[in-house]
Amino acid sequence: MRVLVTGANGCIGSWVVKQLLERGAEVVVYDLNPDPTKIHRILSVESGLAKLRIEQGRIEDTDRVKALVKDEAVTHIIHLAAVLMPFCQKNPVAGGLVNVIGTLNVFEAARDSGRAIRIVYASSSAVWGPPDTYEDRNLNESDPLHPATHYGVFKQANEGNARAFLASDNISSVGLRPWAVYGFGRDSGLTADPTLAIRAAAYNEPYHIRIGGPMDLQYVEDVAAIFIGCLLAEKSGAETFNLAGHRIPMEDLPAILDRLRPGAGERITAGGSPVPVASRMDDARLRAYLGSIPETSLEDGIRKTLDLFERSR
Repeated sequence: MRVLVTGANGCIGSWVVKQLLERGAEVVVYDLNPDPTKIHRILSVESGLAKLRIEQGRIEDTDRVKALVKDEAVTHIIHLAAVLMPFCQKNPVAGGLVNVIGTLNVFEAARDSGRAIRIVYASSSAVWGPPDTYEDRNLNESDPLHPATHYGVFKQANEGNARAFLASDNISSVGLRPWAVYGFGRDSGLTADPTLAIRAAAYNEPYHIRIGGPMDLQYVEDVAAIFIGCLLAEKSGAETFNLAGHRIPMEDLPAILDRLRPGAGERITAGGSPVPVASRMDDARLRAYLGSIPETSLEDGIRKTLDLFERSR
């Protein structure tokens, strides 16, 4: 198995690479940033580095992506390269080039490679609209999508294009919809604030979480394992699945941090506008697809993240 991981130097990507190497897979990294420092900081198996090939480039570079997939004998792709919600709101054209054209490049590269290639890609819960768009219940994959941001619209387009590639070229894929991934390595994007607060607690620094109201927090090691589980499932179709975690009001996070690191509650505060995305999700279809999924408790995930920040300081 030779796996291409795009956007591998991001938070999810770094943990995906770590877990793939620990499984003995050959991994090709493709990222605009060729510096693998973040990956190296979380790797526990140094010998795995021998199976890691690093390539630099833009995901919107059609010819480069196609050549890479074909020439590197790629058999599986985990596609994570993207720019996040704030960037897309400010720069929708540039955001669309990366998030939509980049994803089309990955699927075209699989189509033109001359071999069957399975794709798992990051969609987003941003395909949902604001909470008041829906009834007060957990949303499932049959509920209508009403994205309120360019980022969410781009992710909705990717899900539709994945279905079109299945129909026209028989390319099987899975799109996963994370809400707010947290853990060591998360350092950018609107929903990075919980992780930045955890880092501040580890460093005995103040931090204000700029988001109010509920967020669905998903521990990055679990998320990476789910991406890999979907990659190895080898089931046909173009599936999209909700990814649910632990839904808590951001105003409650300082108290949790204070329990784990006494005194943190005096330095960490929360309050601001909520993210305009519904945060109640039903992940029953994902559980049925994989049979089981890893579930780190919220306090255990925060504790692991605190420990990693403290050890790496």
